[in-house]
Amino acid sequence: MQNSAHPFTRDLVLIGGGHTHALVLRMWGMNPLPGTRVTVINPAPTAPYSGMLPGHVAGHYLRDALEIDLVRLARFAGARVVIGAATGIDRAARLIHVPGRPPVAYDIASIDIGITTDLPDLPGFADHAVPAKPLDAFATAWQAYLSGDGPAEVAVIGGGVAGAELALAMGHALRAKGRAAVIHLVEKGTALSALRPAAARRLRRGLAEAGVCLREQAEVTAVTAEGLALSDGTIHAGFVCGAAGARPHPWLAETGLTHSAGFLTVDPQLRTSDPRVFAAGDCAHMAYAPRPKAGVYAVRQAPVLHRNLLAALRETGPFKTYRPQSDYLKLISLGEKSAMGDRFGLTFSGPWVWRWKDRIDRSFMDKFKRLPKMAAPALPRPRAAGSAELGDKVLCGGCGAKLGQGALNAALGCGLLPGDDAAVIEIGGVNTVLSTDHLREMEADPVVMTRIAAQHALSDIWAMGARPRAAVASVILPRMAPTLAARSLTEIMTAAREVMAEAGAEIVGGHSSQGAELTIGFTVTGICEGAPIRLSGARPGDALILTKPIGSGVVMAAEMAGTARGDEVAAVLEAMQVSQGAAAAVLRGAHAMTDVTGFGLLGHLRNICLNSGTGAEIKLEAVPVLPGALRLAAEGVRSSLYPDNRAPFPDLADTPRHDLLIDPQTSGGLLAAVPGDPAALLAELAAAGYGAVCIGRMTDAAGQIRIV
Repeated sequence: MQNSAHPFTRDLVLIGGGHTHALVLRMWGMNPLPGTRVTVINPAPTAPYSGMLPGHVAGHYLRDALEIDLVRLARFAGARVVIGAATGIDRAARLIHVPGRPPVAYDIASIDIGITTDLPDLPGFADHAVPAKPLDAFATAWQAYLSGDGPAEVAVIGGGVAGAELALAMGHALRAKGRAAVIHLVEKGTALSALRPAAARRLRRGLAEAGVCLREQAEVTAVTAEGLALSDGTIHAGFVCGAAGARPHPWLAETGLTHSAGFLTVDPQLRTSDPRVFAAGDCAHMAYAPRPKAGVYAVRQAPVLHRNLLAALRETGPFKTYRPQSDYLKLISLGEKSAMGDRFGLTFSGPWVWRWKDRIDRSFMDKFKRLPKMAAPALPRPRAAGSAELGDKVLCGGCGAKLGQGALNAALGCGLLPGDDAAVIEIGGVNTVLSTDHLREMEADPVVMTRIAAQHALSDIWAMGARPRAAVASVILPRMAPTLAARSLTEIMTAAREVMAEAGAEIVGGHSSQGAELTIGFTVTGICEGAPIRLSGARPGDALILTKPIGSGVVMAAEMAGTARGDEVAAVLEAMQVSQGAAAAVLRGAHAMTDVTGFGLLGHLRNICLNSGTGAEIKLEAVPVLPGALRLAAEGVRSSLYPDNRAPFPDLADTPRHDLLIDPQTSGGLLAAVPGDPAALLAELAAAGYGAVCIGRMTDAAGQIRIV
């Protein structure tokens, strides 16, 4: 994602979306370093804020309140997001390994992946318990358990502050739902030993008042389907959570970097033993000034890390020193809307402390939910007439950047019927189909962008009932240093070969150049073993099957404007990477078939109707939509191509669902007109992993599409 007119010359990779990195991204968005391509790698599109987790578990906050949206934050920072968990670093080659994709290269890297409370050595833990960290899986598992009914028994392994907060929060949430609850807090040593005596006594009193059963000097030997097995007895529990201290992610110790019990050792400038690799947050160990694992240190490391990353990327000093404070304010949730505080030997508690904590937490999260509005460059003056009419809306990527059918018809000749998805050429008595397609960048990760572009190009071949055989790649890279260009092209071609090989095609050549922005395309040829499936074969009474939900244009338009939710963007990107090969095989008996792309569902259905001399009827509520699409359409989000797609349908109702029918799709589903009862085909498609649905039927009202 080019964040300035300056060519990229250095790769900065942020491994993990912890609090420090999130703040660094926010700072970067307000003052980027020209020439730097920033990448953030994280297992999920969001990163939870741990300070609000007990409040969420207790029911005081919705899940969204504690999620830092990394996709939106990265868009603000001009960074690309790689959704995946890093598993290792090759420091000699400067490569970061992420399963399921080519390695990510770096010049400067920083690690902020937090900690885990997984207990891999405890028998049965993986099968019958959930660690409190990472927070994503824990929050999901807890909500599933909380949604049940009847008496509840919960066991928390680990009697530190985190375990006590969770035990209190769980008990409050269960009681608020009217469920009788027994909460066990189990500690192999002395509970709450990290607190000063006065604070520990106050928290112990809170546990007792809430009815939490505290078991100390109790060694857990196994987790079973019934609960916990102890060295001296058992504890029955239907939900078991691990909160037993801070454990580093195992792969950190395998990097060759100096560490302390798996936590990366950093110097006062937050550099590891490799000066090109920094670390911050809970995964780092400040050997020069050891401190407990606490979010306050991660937050205060952010300005120092940001300054030092800039210095490392510029290859100039000076580097800033991080001096951690000797003490910090501890605010501990007590289940209901009450909290206790501890600092400088003073302990205090009550609802007012909760309100104080709530203000602090919400203020922190507001930094990411209310990102500053950066001023766009003003239109030049003087300028040619008509410039202002184009507006300042960001041009969509993918199929949203295509020319409309009106412009295409004007260029190709008025009155021509829309053509088939691919050209059919008879070579040696064999029907060969040929199609080409390319996409303007809509996603900054070149691997994801390549997979989408490849599936998008292949769908034309699938829609004709052909088997892909060969492909030629066409790549335009933004201007960048030769080293970075080689890195990008390696990622692109590795991903392209994988997708094409899975489809049965081989990349036999291609062309690359540098230009204003990333553009990836493929020319694909395929072989038809029988007659091609054309647009002209549909018959009245045929059922209409759609193999993918619609709405990608709206969601990606919102993402490019920085207003979409990261989890929704991730779901749409995943949908666009799904191959239609197996679906095409199921639908090989279709009378007519097309892929739903730039002209939207109605536009492509109209092409079938015009070529077949038929009409169609669509059940509006039956048309599946992608996550977030309906909400964003209701908010008025539209793709760049929307006005052109609406022109052929002047009588289309003005509702969000109707608007999605003409939303331009990228790598959309197949739309097939099939004879007879579609039930068997739908069952076969479901077995193949597709959420295909019957959305209507063909009619004899030539050229007319009725929406019911």
